[in-house]
Amino acid sequence: MWYTILIFIFVVFGLGGLRVVNQYERGVVLTLGKYSKTLQPGLNWILVIFQKMMLVDMRITTIDVPRQEAITKDNVPVGINAVVYFKVDKAEDAVLKVQRYTYAVSQYALAALRDSIGGVELDTLLTEREKIATDIKQAVDTETVAWGIDVTAIKIQDIEIPASMKRAMAAQAETEREKRAIIIKAEGEVKAAENLQKAAQILSGVPGGLSLRTLETIDKLQPDPSKTVIFALPVEIMEGIKSLVSERKNK
Repeated sequence: MWYTILIFIFVVFGLGGLRVVNQYERGVVLTLGKYSKTLQPGLNWILVIFQKMMLVDMRITTIDVPRQEAITKDNVPVGINAVVYFKVDKAEDAVLKVQRYTYAVSQYALAALRDSIGGVELDTLLTEREKIATDIKQAVDTETVAWGIDVTAIKIQDIEIPASMKRAMAAQAETEREKRAIIIKAEGEVKAAENLQKAAQILSGVPGGLSLRTLETIDKLQPDPSKTVIFALPVEIMEGIKSLVSERKNK
């Protein structure tokens, strides 16, 4: 009878030690409180009562860094938030070397975010967001690698600036657009003047060229009958008329 009871205890004890580790997990085993091994995916067995297994997710984890108030190098207050992407490289280090590694990574990323914002000016922050995010990622990764954590990326999402600064930036952008428009218009006028000069030189080299051009212009106009259009005739036309009148008088 006692053999049956003993077999039953061993069966229950053996089945109770079975553990399934999924493909994206690792099982960190502590034997009497001391690290002994890391279980790979599949069906595993531990010695219950004496051993304890903790599952660690090895997939990329996403954590939000909540909106933070920071002061840039040129003393402009900004509100900024970010997203951190990381994964566990060594399950045993993530369990044994840091408590609540997800929280630790988020807090370190938050501190690095504030430090980086305080070291750059607002214009740099707005124009070099990716570079700043890369610098933050490197700073966080350097610290967390000892915890068995690999920070794959940090992305800065939103940058909020004061309303007065927004209005000033909008006015500056409008001024820059007007400046570019004036420059482009002036360059166009210079180009048009050069082309007109070339055309005038060509027409002046052809006998009656300017007169012909003037007549073509007059022919294309369709003035309002109620209005009077006055043309200033070129000098060569006037000289031609004078010559014609002189010839008739001589005859």
